[in-house]
Amino acid sequence: MDKKTIRVYLVDDHEIVRRGVANLLETDDEIQVVGQAGSASVALREILELRPDVAILDANLGDGTGVDICREMRAVDPTIKGMILTSYDDPDAISAAILAGASGYVLKRIEGNSLISGIKLVAGGHSLIDPTVASRVVEQMELQRKSLDVISELTPQQRKIFFLIAEGMTNRQIAERLYLAEKTVKNHVTGLLSRLGLQHRTQAALLAVRLRGTESSTATALPSTPGIDAGRRVG
Repeated sequence: MDKKTIRVYLVDDHEIVRRGVANLLETDDEIQVVGQAGSASVALREILELRPDVAILDANLGDGTGVDICREMRAVDPTIKGMILTSYDDPDAISAAILAGASGYVLKRIEGNSLISGIKLVAGGHSLIDPTVASRVVEQMELQRKSLDVISELTPQQRKIFFLIAEGMTNRQIAERLYLAEKTVKNHVTGLLSRLGLQHRTQAALLAVRLRGTESSTATALPSTPGIDAGRRVG
């Protein structure tokens, strides 16, 4: 019995990259490139019209991201597999891709034969994550777990200060909000940075924002903090 042809749609805002990948894939008899696009708006429309087996999506486009396309196309048709092809091994990006339903996340330095094999794996219902990126995600998850352990041990006052840092408040502003002496707040901040293994308050702010994003799934580790608007974010 003949193997089913895998229908692939390519999305990349660099035409030369897009054409190169298309030429590579067309050397394999089991893969058919059914369409290409350089923008998110065109890609999403054509993907939903053509219904390919696999959509290979550039992570960053001029008018959107491959993750956005993946999320929206799978909301309409979950049978379409999304595969993010990017130059960046960003743990946050791969986490977003997984949440968007992507089946694969590979770096553009991947060898041609490996990309073809990866597409076949994804089309067959398997997942494919670049080993380099996967290891960084594991490291990030371990760091976040340790941070959660530390934060769960903080006093209510210390937790308030930690999340107020995420709102971009200075020590003086935090002191005024919590009716504390500025020196007391400074001492708390210094202690927090030390316990979390951080060098400066900007790192603490970024960590606090990230943990706020996971608060719903870690309710016991991150109790609600009165007086803080969780919707506010550091830009």
